[in-house]
Amino acid sequence: MSAVGATRIVVASGNAGKLAEFDRLLGEAGFTFVAQGELGVDDIPETGLTFVENALLKARHAARITGLPALADDSGLCVDALGGAPGLYSARYAGEPSDAGRNIDKLLAALAHVPDDQRDAHFHCTLVLVRHPEDPRPLIAQGEWHGRVLTAPRGNGGFGYDPVFLDPDSGLTAAELDPAAKARASHRGRALAVLRERLAI
Repeated sequence: MSAVGATRIVVASGNAGKLAEFDRLLGEAGFTFVAQGELGVDDIPETGLTFVENALLKARHAARITGLPALADDSGLCVDALGGAPGLYSARYAGEPSDAGRNIDKLLAALAHVPDDQRDAHFHCTLVLVRHPEDPRPLIAQGEWHGRVLTAPRGNGGFGYDPVFLDPDSGLTAAELDPAAKARASHRGRALAVLRERLAI
């Protein structure tokens, strides 16, 4: 915990699913996570051209307003047959406001004529932790989860594209995995494992 210097960390997101995953994997180490909205922090436009740039923008913004260390996540689903789309724009793939159901519908429509053996995809996650707004040495951790996009949703758990993302190791979609299994396999879980090591906890 000395790498951060505090146990209370603002999360630059309002996504309850992400917050729960952070708490599950880092909460046991003594960190307390609070969503930025609870501290009056609004979303900042994600104008970066990479996952790292966007995560840095969000983390510095949350740290600047709250005075707390800030953790930001920028993640997305990258589909090979679509040249990496939706990628950076995964959350708003079908436009504003962000809606998981509409995003999935658009993705399945885009892949309607793509055969099963060409529907490879991976989730990517970049985590950035800054100790203060001008932190020159942010902690950056990344993780990927490789799988395949199904032709129809399966499962009621998770969030985002989870119902159409098949984990090849289990044969289940991300929405069918129990939270503990998903945490171990997922892009965010892998990135958090790297972050834990860099925090020396």
